[in-house]
Amino acid sequence: MDQYGSDYLTISDENGVEYELEVLNTLEYNGSVYLAVIPAAEDPEAEQWDVSILKSVEEAGGESVLLAIDDPQELQDVYGRMMESLYEEAGE
Repeated sequence: MDQYGSDYLTISDENGVEYELEVLNTLEYNGSVYLAVIPAAEDPEAEQWDVSILKSVEEAGGESVLLAIDDPQELQDVYGRMMESLYEEAGE
């Protein structure tokens, strides 16, 4: 994961294809870091975005990788906390 701005990062899949993502929110929960992201090419005026929540996991070599959340309960918990965090920020 190469971060080159406060709100954008570039990731590579297992085939080496790179994707640019915009980070909407970051959440620390149960000792892990989660990111809510959208593709950076999304239209900012669009009413609906394809939001993904990814989990940052540190590998043995110390490098962090972003993974999809496989556990439905973990995804539901993180999604709920992420939405609470976003609504709190919007209310300030």
